[in-house]
Amino acid sequence: MKRRFLSNQWKTIKLGMASVALALLTLSVQAQEQHSNANVRLGQKALLDGDFKGAAAHLQKALPAEANDPDVQYLLGYSQFQSGDFAKSIETFKKVLALEAKHGSALYYKAKASNNIAVSDSKLNNNAKEQLLKTAIEDYSKAIAINANDAKLYQNRAIAYRDLGILTGTTGAANYDKAKATDAYNKAVTDYEKVLSYDASRKDIQTEVKKAKVYRDNLK
Repeated sequence: MKRRFLSNQWKTIKLGMASVALALLTLSVQAQEQHSNANVRLGQKALLDGDFKGAAAHLQKALPAEANDPDVQYLLGYSQFQSGDFAKSIETFKKVLALEAKHGSALYYKAKASNNIAVSDSKLNNNAKEQLLKTAIEDYSKAIAINANDAKLYQNRAIAYRDLGILTGTTGAANYDKAKATDAYNKAVTDYEKVLSYDASRKDIQTEVKKAKVYRDNLK
């Protein structure tokens, strides 16, 4: 595998253009010089330019030659995620995890993609949405087992728990379950409080704790 062309920085890319650009600027020259696959080099250049759809197209062309390289698969999944193609990104991140089970960033983005689909796809029934949220929670939990001190993992798992609480706590919904919703909100609060243990000054998280408690206490 040609994994020397990517440093561990690729695996810690965070959502947000500033951090993406910083990581890419640091690695782009080395990556383009060292990797022998022209489509991988073109994919990384497209990422550097913020052209995620173009990056996904080039990286897809790098397969199947690079199919067994988790780093190339990860960049493809990341490009698909940033393009808003969450379903495809999930399938690609599954391939990353089949190659490298403890790839924390793949777990993180796979979880975010599942959560995004659950809350945005109006064609899905509630059972499908619930399963996606549970999958997201499981993936965040696996990522936390790998890196227990990453606050963003707890924050995003809290969001998934909150969304599960909303889904299962809506009166009249087919899968309404007060006990399940209460449990989800309680776990959301626990995770939000974990985030506050890293930075107690975060007003946004303080607000989310209050909201989750209000939602929980007003369940019918």
